[in-house]
Amino acid sequence: MSRYRNLGLFLALAAIWGSAFVAISAGLDHFPPVLFAALRYDIAGVLMLAYAAYAVDDWYPRGRSEWLLVAAGAVLLIAAYHAFLFVGQQHTTAAAAAIVVSLSPVLTTGFARVFAPSDALSAVGVVGLLVGLVGVGIIARPDPSNLLTADVVATLLVFCAAAAFALGSVLTRTIEADLPIETMEAWSMIGGALLMHLVSLGLGESIEPAAWTHPEALGALGYLAVVASAIGFLLYFDLLERLGAVEINMVSYVAPIFAAVVGWFYLGEVIDATTVVGFGLIAVGFVLVKRQALREEFGHAVRWRSSE
Repeated sequence: MSRYRNLGLFLALAAIWGSAFVAISAGLDHFPPVLFAALRYDIAGVLMLAYAAYAVDDWYPRGRSEWLLVAAGAVLLIAAYHAFLFVGQQHTTAAAAAIVVSLSPVLTTGFARVFAPSDALSAVGVVGLLVGLVGVGIIARPDPSNLLTADVVATLLVFCAAAAFALGSVLTRTIEADLPIETMEAWSMIGGALLMHLVSLGLGESIEPAAWTHPEALGALGYLAVVASAIGFLLYFDLLERLGAVEINMVSYVAPIFAAVVGWFYLGEVIDATTVVGFGLIAVGFVLVKRQALREEFGHAVRWRSSE
């Protein structure tokens, strides 16, 4: 019964985070990108902080190391990731953005090896990382005669978002701080939202009054803040504890399927064959980089089933 529960929650999380890319595309028709991302985490941060205060004893950071952990999360996991993603997604489809972001687990492994030279990537791992990058290049399809087209720049910005999230994931794991994950996420969301508000202010962004009464605009903001962020992260925490990091990383590879289906149904977006090829290469790169962890995970699963 537990297996079916985990599978159901896994698919629910993939559907929530995959459809979040569609909500971003819909909301960008009404809100400026960085301010839109900031508003999302204004709401999500307050909700997560309320949950942290209810669920854990240490609901606020104490000491230098804990605040350093929160700062890394706020700058990279929230502010940089979402600012790059929301700006980039103005000129790319929800599915294409989800596919590029799915490179994040590969980049995470690469950054981990960089910050731990004694655990360097093997030759096969390097090949996997390069294969994944080629996949991103195929999705971007840069024209050598015009490398600064909106589509190419948009894909590169989404790639920067994936890189920021990967680097943030590594750095937050290297900081020694005994802080509950719920507390870290809540304060990172609040700090990241404040940073994005500052960036938005510097960019001179503003919201048209009509956006505050438009059902699609409010629906997109509410879905991203409450469902994709607050509920999505709660599901993520639960599955991380039950499945482990390797299996939960697979959400990044299932989410684009939901993004493609919902984007086609709601926004009329179409995925071409080239984008599918690019995603396939990113998936191959993930398998090559994480082959040892996947082998151990599948071996454990086989042993567990045979003992039943």
